[in-house]
Amino acid sequence: MPELPEVEVVRRGLADHAVGRRLHRVQVSHPRAARNQSGGGAALEELLEGATLTGAHRRGKFLWLSTDRPERLLVHLGMSGQMLIKDHQEPHPHLRASAFLSPVLGAEHTQGTWLHFIDQRTFGYWHATPGDAQGVPLPVAHIAQDLLDPALDIAALARRIKARPTEIKRVLLNQEVVSGIGNIYADEMLWEARLHGRQRASRVSLARLEELLWAGRGVMERALEQGGTSFDSLYVNVNGESGYFDLSLHAYGRHGQPCPRCGTEIRREAFMNRSSHFCPRCQRPR
Repeated sequence: MPELPEVEVVRRGLADHAVGRRLHRVQVSHPRAARNQSGGGAALEELLEGATLTGAHRRGKFLWLSTDRPERLLVHLGMSGQMLIKDHQEPHPHLRASAFLSPVLGAEHTQGTWLHFIDQRTFGYWHATPGDAQGVPLPVAHIAQDLLDPALDIAALARRIKARPTEIKRVLLNQEVVSGIGNIYADEMLWEARLHGRQRASRVSLARLEELLWAGRGVMERALEQGGTSFDSLYVNVNGESGYFDLSLHAYGRHGQPCPRCGTEIRREAFMNRSSHFCPRCQRPR
C-alpha cells in the first residue's frame, strides 16, 4: 500500500495538473470505486459534475481535492490505486473512475485533460464528502497528524507513544497515533534509530522516541526527493512514473543482505500479518 511519501508525490502532481480546473463528464466505471458513497456512483457523479478543483491536500495516506462546493473528493489509493493525468481518454482494463478537467476561464491552463483513477485490485475508492471545520473530509477527520505536518509537535507525539504499553512498531502503524507510516517506513525509521520494533514503547526513553520520530521525518523527506518507493508498476505518480527510493532502503526488503551500518545479515520475521526487517546487531531488543 502506498505510504505517506508516495501519496504526497501524487498530491503534488494533482496540485500542479488538476487544481484550477473544472470537473466534467465524471464517470464511475466500477461500483467498488464508489462503495462508500451513499447512492453509489450515480450520486458521486452528480455531486462532482461541474465543480472546480480548488486545492490538493493530504493527511497520512489519504488525499483529497477541495472544490468550490461543500464536497471534497476524498481519494484512497488502496493497494494499487493510481491517479493519472492524461491528455486524452483511452481504454484501460482497470479504469475505475474518470473525469474530464476543463480549463477555468482566465486560468493558465488552455487545454483540457483527463483524470483517470486506475485500480487493479479495487481496494481504493473516490468519495464526495463534506469536510469538518478545518476542511478535512469527515471520514478521515480522526486520522492523526503525520511526520511531515509542519504543525506536528514531535515532543508531544513522543509522550503519546511512550504512554502505549505495546510494541513500538505496532504504535507506529496506528494511524490514530501518527499517520502515514506503513511497513516500509516503520522498518526504515526503526533501523535509523537503532530500535527493535518489538520493544515496548513504554520502556523506550522519551529522548530515544524523539530521535526515532526525527529519523522518520528524515527518511520520508529523502523518499520524497526520489519520488517514493516502487517495488512494481502499481505505484506511479500522476505522469505514470515510478519512484526509486527502493534503491536506498537499508532494512525493508533487504533480508539476507549485509546491514549497511555493521555488515550483519538483515533478518526478517513475521509481524502483524506482515514482515519486519531489522539488523539483529544494531537493533537489539532491550
